[in-house]
Parts: sequence; structure tokens; C-alpha cells
Amino acid sequence: MAMRALILGVNGQDGSYLSELLLSKGYNVYGVIRRASNVNTQRIDHIFEPEYKGKLIYGDLADGIDNILYDVQPDEVYNLAAMSHVKISFEVPVYTGDINALGGTRILEGIRKLRLKCKFYQASSSEMFGVTPPPQNEKSIFAPVSPYGCAKLYAYHMTRAYRSGYGMFASNGILFNHESPRRGVNFVTQKIIKGAVRISKGLQDLLPLGNVLAKRDWGHSKDYMRAIYMIMQHDKPDDFVVCTGQQYTILEFVEKVFAKLGLEVKNHVVYDDSYLRPNEVPSLLGDNTKIRETLGWKPEITLDEIIDEMLKEELSVGN
Repeated sequence: MAMRALILGVNGQDGSYLSELLLSKGYNVYGVIRRASNVNTQRIDHIFEPEYKGKLIYGDLADGIDNILYDVQPDEVYNLAAMSHVKISFEVPVYTGDINALGGTRILEGIRKLRLKCKFYQASSSEMFGVTPPPQNEKSIFAPVSPYGCAKLYAYHMTRAYRSGYGMFASNGILFNHESPRRGVNFVTQKIIKGAVRISKGLQDLLPLGNVLAKRDWGHSKDYMRAIYMIMQHDKPDDFVVCTGQQYTILEFVEKVFAKLGLEVKNHVVYDDSYLRPNEVPSLLGDNTKIRETLGWKPEITLDEIIDEMLKEELSVGN
């Protein structure tokens, strides 16, 4: 009998790649999406068609998903749903806490109340480390400085609490920044890609950015979804940092993109303090020793390959 996977946030970048991976392994995949006035399923329209063993279900973490859990009876639950933008979390901190913190708790409590014998995955974030000096690993101190990071840390600890208190298979993946052509348009990497392509086509002249000296550890979403799957297939629930172990500044990312398009950074990039956050996270650099040694996972796609893929996609569409 095929395994049943329930993915919260299935229509996001990560949800789409995870769906593809699980379907390739013979799973029946059920995806939960929020109802919206505009179409928001572009990333998964090629997946959830009649010939695929999948199903889309409307739901919202603010309301709880007990009925969905009962109806689907999943073997694995992946909570990828979130208010996912760090800067915007400062503008909607209460909503961020409700969805990112309490949302995960609602799923865990639903599994417990229904006495489901399923595995649970919580999408945790490197933003939980905040201002903790790098490199950051599973033993590093958490010091989040954004509503997003604080809410993610709550869900991280609740996952551990349900694991120890109720014997649930509940694991955390502490994912560092990960990108792809499916990345949302309001994230800095996609903003850089789209802006650079428009400049190369003569459609705009300047690319405004905030703190270009912030340092990040960037991987590919497809690699990281493979890591998530491996975490859920481990013989016991545990918490793992997922990262590349390599770090670049935002400026270095810009320089790579512009060089590939034959553009000069100094002629087009301008500073705009409206993109600054009330609290900045200066440096994220992960240590993936544990997941490499325990599960045998390692990233396969380099940053240059990620940029090439994102540029190819953006150059192929109209602007």
C-alpha cells in the first residue's frame, strides 16, 4: 500500500519540490493550501493533475487541521507552511506568531488527539540563530532577533516537547537559506535575478538594495527537500542542520549575477534603507557535519549552478 504524505504549504517553493520527490517514490501526496482570490498554485499545477496520485485540500493553520488529519490518515506530515518573509514579519508580528509558532502546535496536538501513528516534520530555520556567531550547528545557542525567527523557535521547541513527552516521531530540519527558480518574488535573491535581467534588457536602470554586506549560506531547495526526506526516513526522530557550509555576502551574490550578464554592479546597484530590518542578522553559516555523518546527505548543486538556473528561467519569460 502506498505511503500517504500530507504537506502543509504545498504550493510554496519547497512544497513543490518535495511533492515531486515523494511522487517519484510512489507516495500518495496530499497538499494543503489556503484559499486565495488569485491563483496561487503555479508551482504545483504540473504536479496535481488527474494522472498523479495527489490531492489538494483547502485549509489554514490559523484554524487547525484536525479534520484533514482525520480524513487523510497520513503516514508522514510535513509542516512547510509559514508566513515566510523575515522583513514582513516585523510588520505582522502577531500573525507571524499565530501561523509559524501556534500553527505547528496545532498540527502536533491534532496528531496527538487523534492518536495517529504518523511521522511529523517541522520546517525550522537558520533565522533562529539570529546574532549567534557562525558557524552554527545543532549545539549552537539560539538568539533570534525577528518575529519570524522567534516564532520558528517556538515551533522547534514544541516539536521537541511532543517528541519527548508523547513519544512522537517529530523531527526538525533547521534549514539555511535555499533558492531556486521557484523562489518567491519578494526574496532578495529573486529580486536580484529579476532586476538584473530587466537591466540587461533595458527595461530598468537601477537595482535598489539594503544591507548588501549580510552574509548567507545559500543552497538549492531541491537538495534540501532531499535532506528532509532523509530526515523522515531516519530510524529515530532527531534535529538536523541543513546547509552547504559555504558563505557569501549579498554583494557577492549580486556580483556573480551581474558578471554572468555582462553588467557592472557600480553602474546599477544603489542603496535603499527602506529594505533594512529593525534587527539585522549579520552572518549565517551552517555546519552540516551531523547530517553528513548520520544520514549521508550532502548538497549537490553549487551557488553558481543555482544562479544559472534562476537566470535561465527568468530570461525565458517576458518582463
